[in-house]
Amino acid sequence: MSEKLNIAMLFGGNSSEHDVSKRSARNIYDAMDKEKYNVTVFLISKDGIMINAADSKRVFDGEDEDTIVAEAKSKMDLKNPLAPIAVLGEMSEIDLFYPVVHGNLGEDGTLQALFRLLQKPYIGPGTAASAMSFDKDLTKRILNQAGIRNTKYVLLTDQNFQDYTYEGLVKELGTEVLFVKAAKQGSSVGISRVTNAAEFEAGVKDALQYDYKVLVEAALNKPREVFISILGNEQPRASRLGGIVLPEQDVWYDYNNKFVDASGMVFELPVELGDDLEKEITDMALNAYKALGLVGLTRMDFMIDADGTPYLGEPNTLPGFTNISLYPQMWEVSGISYTNLIDEIINYGLAEFERNAKLSYDFVSLGEEHVGEKKYNAERAK
Repeated sequence: MSEKLNIAMLFGGNSSEHDVSKRSARNIYDAMDKEKYNVTVFLISKDGIMINAADSKRVFDGEDEDTIVAEAKSKMDLKNPLAPIAVLGEMSEIDLFYPVVHGNLGEDGTLQALFRLLQKPYIGPGTAASAMSFDKDLTKRILNQAGIRNTKYVLLTDQNFQDYTYEGLVKELGTEVLFVKAAKQGSSVGISRVTNAAEFEAGVKDALQYDYKVLVEAALNKPREVFISILGNEQPRASRLGGIVLPEQDVWYDYNNKFVDASGMVFELPVELGDDLEKEITDMALNAYKALGLVGLTRMDFMIDADGTPYLGEPNTLPGFTNISLYPQMWEVSGISYTNLIDEIINYGLAEFERNAKLSYDFVSLGEEHVGEKKYNAERAK
């Protein structure tokens, strides 16, 4: 391993959060200590093809993406079955992957499986934890098993959604305000707040564009939205809580508010909820982090009902790092600077790889150093 870590940063991606990823990656790159890291950026195009480093850097620096991607792809052998990842061979050595790819093919375990296949360290949760945390249905099943409070829901699929009506779900869930959500989609895309049958039908139709599983969740009474950042591996720690005050009761924290125009939002960093409630939310977040098998980093989103009861909304395993993203801001008010936060995330990625290198996937006798550990120790010694 060289004196500086050679980091391959992946950004963009085949999801609705492509442009969010570009902004997050720029901020993370700028905050990285260049005395410690050699960073090479690779754009993943909107159709899932990794673009060479030189052209990726041009997009990264603000040149027109569509033109550059078209030119780069015209020079590639797209018939090669490995074409989507072939450009990674440009780097003679990769010490760590830093994915900044939100949503589909980024947070759902796909890239994490690739990194594992390549036997390289990477930041963030592993394959299984990423996949489970990205699927809202699976997340809720695990939370329920672990006894962590979350909102009631009914699962619809593309095979049975015709069997459900707005009126029937209102009766089952106990509220006239419902949220319809695609199970595997991020940044509030494929989510609708519905209050009547026509809105419900439109919401289900919209959600089914993104996934074959759709959650219908009970809305809370005048909820307050709060967030907490988690950092670490076996012994994670939590930031102070952040909160958002919505301008109107019927407005919710959607894609536009998160990433496009936050001018109508009032951020409270940190938010003061009282010691007991803050401790309850922190404990719920840390317990959920462990129950889902998460490592590295995650933002946990909560809602507090009008009666003061907190409910865990969902985890975000590769949270945004845009100028208005809450994950780094909550650590900032908790005493960790942006640059030091990036260092810690990288160190946790390296530590998790080292921990997993001690596992064997073949039979070894007691006391025998297995192949994976030998290979890792040899690499570390270089």
